[in-house]
Formats: sequence, C-alpha cells, structure tokens
Amino acid sequence: MKKLSKILAFLSIAALFAAGAAFAAPMQLTMGTGGTAGTYYPLGGALSQIISDNSGGTVNITAQSTGASIENINLLAAGDVDLIIVQNDMSDYAYNGTEFFKDRKIENITAIARLYPEHIQVIASKDSGIKSIADFKGKNISVGAPGSGNEANVRQILDAYGITYNDFKAHFISYAETTDHFKDRLVDAFSYTTGAPNPSIQDISTLQDLVFVPIDGEIRDKLIAKYPFLAKEVIPGNTYRGQDQPVETVAVQAILAVRKELPEDVVYTMTKALFQNLEAVGNAHHKGKSILLSKALDGISIPVHPGAAKFFKEAGLMK
Repeated sequence: MKKLSKILAFLSIAALFAAGAAFAAPMQLTMGTGGTAGTYYPLGGALSQIISDNSGGTVNITAQSTGASIENINLLAAGDVDLIIVQNDMSDYAYNGTEFFKDRKIENITAIARLYPEHIQVIASKDSGIKSIADFKGKNISVGAPGSGNEANVRQILDAYGITYNDFKAHFISYAETTDHFKDRLVDAFSYTTGAPNPSIQDISTLQDLVFVPIDGEIRDKLIAKYPFLAKEVIPGNTYRGQDQPVETVAVQAILAVRKELPEDVVYTMTKALFQNLEAVGNAHHKGKSILLSKALDGISIPVHPGAAKFFKEAGLMK
C-alpha cells in the first residue's frame, strides 16, 4: 500500500509538472512583414525577436516574408498570420471597405501602434518652375503605378488643392520608371510615399538640382481632417543634397496591427514588451529609432486592440 501511495504521489507530481509546462508554453504567433529587400522584413524580424524575448514566455513570434501591406491584410483576415506591419492608409481602406477593399470590409484588423513615418515626398526639377502643388497645371507629373497606394495618396493631395488629373499630364508609372523618366526630363515632378531618405531621390539629387515641394498650412490641415490616417511630418534639412531647409509635408505611417481575436492579456504583454525595450529595437534596426511612445497613436484611424489600449491608458496616452 505504501509503495502504491508513492507511485500515485509521483504520478500526481509528474502530472502537475506537465500541466505547468503546458501552461507556460508560449503562444506561437506569425508576423507578416514584406519582401526581404525592403524595410518591413528586417524590422519585423527585430520586433518579433525582442517582443518574444521580453514577453516572459507569453509569446514566440516568427517573422514571415510577404508582399507587404495588401497581402498582409488579406493574410490577417484569413487568420494565416497574427500580426502585420502595414501602411496605416491601407489599414484604413481595409477596415472601412474603400479603395483596394471596396465592398469588402476587413473588420478583424486592430492596431497596436504606429512604428515610423513614410513621408509623402513631392519633388520637382528646378527648371520646371514648380514650387507648389498648384503649379502642377500643364506639367508632366508622375503619380505612381496605377492602383498603387502611392497613386491613391496623390489623388488625395490633389483633391485638397482642387486639382484633378485633367489639369496636367499624369504619368502612371512605377518608382523605377519615374526615376528614369525624371533623369531623362520626361516628367517635371513626382510624388513618392516612402521613408526618408529614399535612395532613388538621393541618386537623382546628385545629378540635378531639385525643388522639394511642401505640403503645409491650411491645405495640410484640410487634408488631414479628411484623411485622418495622414499626419504632419517634416523631412529634416540636409536629408538630400541641396535640401538645406526642413520641408513640411504629411506622411502615412507604418503601423503594427494585430488580429482582433488575440486575447487582451497577450496583446497587452506584447505592447508593453515593445515600448519598454525601444533602445534594443533602435539598435537592431535604424527605423526602430523612430518608434516613440509619444507618437504611438499618430495616424491610427482603425480601432486599437483592447490589450494595447490598456497599456496606453496606463502610460497616459489614452483615457
């Protein structure tokens, strides 16, 4: 009987250890990022590692290479990934069922935080005479590939200035084609939605003098009021050759979003792990230096996940 009691006691202890191990096992999550040559993939890898390492065993996140924003949203909607890096204008379109997601609302997308700005950079050749968006009339302007996020941003800006494609010759071409066309003087100006500095603009600036066209004042305020995913930003002086002064503009934001279905305590832990380890994130990737608690909600126009909201309330960013 004594021997049986010892065996039963041993089995009970083993069962408790097994249950404890099962309870302590981290939740396996996947983060959709972007192409391996871009910013989203290496930054996503850094975020995944740092959040996992500082979650107290709550999560283990794996970064997955994807086609970036639109594909990430579709993967999230299907439950194939749990977190994504995405442009906030794309997340706004998805949640509200507009633009690329017309008549197809993606309602399980929620925000954790803004990561870094992707500036709308409007560049003109010096000999074009363009100093303002209003000067586009009668000129050759590259607006981006047809149906791209870049082209959607151009339409939004033109609307604020009371201009349409009928007022100038619009060139619907990619970034690479735009760079070549601009060098060959086939277009007078272009708009890129991208982080600053942009390598193509840096390249162009070494070959010819550029005009950095601002988006500012009342028109900028009007633009942001209509499109709340846009935020005020500045391209710092000396970002490019010949650009001595800061340039006022607007930016969309690269944000970290998450499936609505993830538990509140899990997302709270991830959000806390991110913002309590920003130095490590900045050391791991240069864009990580732009992740700031003070700007965590800039340009967020979709619902914030309750777990992230709990952290931001504790930090005094939300009521």
